[in-house]
Amino acid sequence: METVTSLLDAIAGTGRDARRGGYTRPVYSTAELDLRAWFADAAGRRGLDVDTDRNGIMWAWWGAPQPGALVTGSHLDSVPGGGAFDGPLGVACALAAVDELRARGVRPRRPLAITVFPEEEGSRFGVACLGSRLLTGGIDADRARRLRDAGGTTFAEAARANGLDPEHLGADPEALARIGDFVELHVEQGRGLGEDGPAVAVGGSILGHGRWKLSITGEGNHAGTTLMEDRRDPMVAAAQIIVAARQVAAARKGARATVGRIQPVPGGTNVIASRVDLWVDVRHPEDAVTARLVETIHGKAQKIAAFEGCSVALTEESWSGTVHFDAALQRQLENALPGAPVLATGAGHDAGVLAGHVPSGMLFVRNPTGFSHSPEEFVGPADADAGAAALADALEALL
Repeated sequence: METVTSLLDAIAGTGRDARRGGYTRPVYSTAELDLRAWFADAAGRRGLDVDTDRNGIMWAWWGAPQPGALVTGSHLDSVPGGGAFDGPLGVACALAAVDELRARGVRPRRPLAITVFPEEEGSRFGVACLGSRLLTGGIDADRARRLRDAGGTTFAEAARANGLDPEHLGADPEALARIGDFVELHVEQGRGLGEDGPAVAVGGSILGHGRWKLSITGEGNHAGTTLMEDRRDPMVAAAQIIVAARQVAAARKGARATVGRIQPVPGGTNVIASRVDLWVDVRHPEDAVTARLVETIHGKAQKIAAFEGCSVALTEESWSGTVHFDAALQRQLENALPGAPVLATGAGHDAGVLAGHVPSGMLFVRNPTGFSHSPEEFVGPADADAGAAALADALEALL
């Protein structure tokens, strides 16, 4: 049997980012397509039947596809400069869990499938968990088709280039009905699991979170000829808005607000920008508080922009309310993994999107660094194998 580490070693050179460090594997990039091929090969070697649905979700079936199946899996795309485990760990552990179940002589009483969801991170087209949102109808298909990456390619164009019919993107009740229960294993994206305790935790909830775009419009001009008092510089306003967002979140317990991306137009070194777009990620356990945080940030942004002679527009790009995983499924996972703590997470996952439609749950594997979305993300070989064994225990109990 292959270990989780040996499975991940096979893709360790795929999508390495020499500039940022770590890995950059956006959906439908060469790197992500290579990872899909790796998964299809690994699943095929295990005798699983692999297919890709009309939304680009991969399914590897142990047993004939039918409603009520037990499904596990994760994603293979990454953020720019991400770690080696966010996404691929869940897929590798699922493959290793199938090996373990077979070694135990388990005969599934219902089908088992491993899924790979596309564009979980939203790093190319800006909407996180795009594959699971399309599957469940959580995003309008027309809106999804119109999404553009930084190079201007629409999601419809990318889908067509990779063998999908853009007209068939969207809610897929038949595919969704195949999922009787969904369990996603993921690297822990914090330090809730101590260094000396259990290596695996059961997921309890996901903080509500969303992404909003702030477009600050000013007046483009020459950096050398425009006097300081004559400027309407949106970059100056953007800098103050970034600080204001941090201050708003810091004043509220449990809140997070992050600006991780900023894009000036036209982007020249010797040019005063005409517009600056920035993206703010806001999270809080209470959805009403998240909404108030965004409202407060927008209000401060408007005042800052006006003072600099600029205007600002706010656009919601994605939103997921706080998710509490299915209580009955969570109890089953806890019973299958005695001693495993229950952890909440501040990170979004496909399991959170599916939770509004099918019983869903999560397992987290220890990450001693506490870093994620970073090259410093880490899971030790023993903990990775413990994750696969725990997933096998959970799946066996549910099967």
